[in-house]
Amino acid sequence: MADARCGRASGAAVSASLRERLQRIADVAVERHGVPGVVGALSSRDGASVVVAGARSLGGAPMTPDTVFRIASVTKPLVAAAAMVLVDRGTLRLDDPVERWLPELAAPRVLRDPAGPLDEAQPAHEPIRVGHLLALRGGLGFAGFASTPLTTALAERLHQAAPHPSGWPAPDAWIARAARLPLLHEPGRGWSYNTGLDLAGVLLARAAGSSLGDVLADTLLEPLGMEDTGFRLRDDQVPRTAAAYARQEGELVLRDPAAGAWAGAVPFESGAGGLVSTVEDLLSFGRMLVAGGRAGGRRVLSETAVAQMLAPGEPSSPDHPFLEGQSWSLGGSVDVVERQPWEVLGRYGWIGGTGTALYVYPDAQAVLVWLTQHALGAPDDADRIVPPLLLAAQHARELAR
Repeated sequence: MADARCGRASGAAVSASLRERLQRIADVAVERHGVPGVVGALSSRDGASVVVAGARSLGGAPMTPDTVFRIASVTKPLVAAAAMVLVDRGTLRLDDPVERWLPELAAPRVLRDPAGPLDEAQPAHEPIRVGHLLALRGGLGFAGFASTPLTTALAERLHQAAPHPSGWPAPDAWIARAARLPLLHEPGRGWSYNTGLDLAGVLLARAAGSSLGDVLADTLLEPLGMEDTGFRLRDDQVPRTAAAYARQEGELVLRDPAAGAWAGAVPFESGAGGLVSTVEDLLSFGRMLVAGGRAGGRRVLSETAVAQMLAPGEPSSPDHPFLEGQSWSLGGSVDVVERQPWEVLGRYGWIGGTGTALYVYPDAQAVLVWLTQHALGAPDDADRIVPPLLLAAQHARELAR
C-alpha cells in the first residue's frame, strides 16, 4: 500500500510540475511575445494539463479552456483521418484514381518547368490517386515560397493564401478552376503543399454524397464528442471565439473578429485549413490516434488506418522550406530525424498558420495542443511556437524511457 500511495503521489507531483511549466510558457507568450491569448494542453497517460493565459481579444474577455480558435492547417490531420474512416468502410481506397469522384481531374497536365508559364505543360503519365492527395503528392500545390506563375494562380484562383473563407466559390466551381491549372510535378513523384487536402475535401464530400462538414461529423466529430469543431461557428460559439490577429510592421492588426468570416456563410469547406475547434476537441482527436484508433471503448479508426497515418513518408532535405528534413505521411508530418531538441522520432502532426499546433507522440501516448490567435509570419515565430514543442518533446522522452 505504501508503494502504491507513493506512486500516486509521485505521479501527481509530476503532473503539477508539468502544468506549472506549461503555464509559464503560456504566460511568457502573452507577456513577452505579443500573443493576445493562449490555450494549451499536454496530455499523457496520467491525464491532461490544460493552461490558459491572456485574452480572447485585445482588451477583451479572458481566455478560457472552451475558447474557440481557427485552427488553420491543423485541419489537415482531421480530414486525413476522416478519409481513412471511409477507407475502413470500403467507400474508397487509397490507390483509387480520383477521377471517379473528381472527373475534372481525369486528364492532368504537368508543367515542363516548375517555374515556367502555365500553358507550357504536357499530359501526366500517371493518374492522381486518393492517397496522393492525403500525402500531398498529387502535384498541385506549393513547392516553396518563391513566386512563380503557378503559385500566383494558386493564391488568386484557388484562394490558397486566403486567411479566411470569405470570397471562395462553391466546391464545384472551385474544382473546375483547379482542373484548369497544371501540376507542379508528376502525381506520386514529388511533394507540394496544401492544395491536395482541399482537393481531398471535395472528393470526400462527393464520395459520401454530402458536405465535407457532414463527412467529418459522421466519421470523427460525433464519435469523438467533438462538439465545438466545424467549418462554421454556431451562434452559441461566437461569444467564446477568439479574435484573429496578424502582425504588420510590428503591430498586431485584427484579421477576423469573433463574429467574423466563420460566423457567416461558408461556401467552401476547406479540407486544408478551414476548421474551428477547441483544446478539448483536439485532445480527443489526438488521444484517439495514440490509442490506436479507439476512444471511450469505441473503435473510430482501424489499427491499420492509424498505422498508415503515423507511418513515416519519404524524408525531405534539411533545407526543405516546409518539412526541414522530416517526412509527410497522411495529413501530417512525421519526424524521421532528431536534428532539433523539439523533434522526436515518430512525432505526428502539424502547425497552423493562425498560430496553432497539434502533435501526437505515439511511443509516449502523449498529445500536445497549442492554440493562439497570433498568425505566423513574424520574425519571432520561434519564440512563440518552439517552447511548448520543447516541453512536449522532453515529456515524451521521459515517458518513453
